[in-house]
Amino acid sequence: MHAMQYAITLPADYDMQIIRRRVKSRGHLLDDFAGLGLKAYGIRERGIDGSPVNQYAPFYLWSDPAAMNRFLLGDGFRGVVRDFGRPSVQHWQGLFHRSGPAAGAVPHTFTRRTERLTEDADLAAAAAGAVAGHEELAARDGVHTTALGLDPRHWELVHFTLWADASARSAGDRYEVLHLSAPEAGRLTSGRQW
Repeated sequence: MHAMQYAITLPADYDMQIIRRRVKSRGHLLDDFAGLGLKAYGIRERGIDGSPVNQYAPFYLWSDPAAMNRFLLGDGFRGVVRDFGRPSVQHWQGLFHRSGPAAGAVPHTFTRRTERLTEDADLAAAAAGAVAGHEELAARDGVHTTALGLDPRHWELVHFTLWADASARSAGDRYEVLHLSAPEAGRLTSGRQW
């Protein structure tokens, strides 16, 4: 599994209905994209849920790394580049994934938190501790999906959780989910991934 996200920060007075209409008209195009575990089309709106910015920031879990490459080099991402410029794309090696009790519901929110690993941190112990937290989280009511990834370039963990309702109960930036494409969610490896 690979996790991926890019964030397009928009002007403070940007009409976020433009993004809502874009996702409504185009979101379904990845509903059957081979190799995509899931894509949560997330937005943050300035002044809502503590967001300081207007932002379109979809989050992906890939079941096949080649599919991630096909997407980034294909027409879908080309449209993002054409309309907004080429954003930096963050990506993380998958360390953990699990569906939660609300996996059958339509998610309304996701939370994302990054955690920098200090230079003196025991990497295996830090990852194992984070996995234990996600194991507990995966059993909580309202959790659709939870995942953990590692960026070994910056030594950073990303904590990602999809919630069935708008009252997400974990730390991190909160995003409203406008659409979920999950063509191969069942192919994402469950549990610890090392």
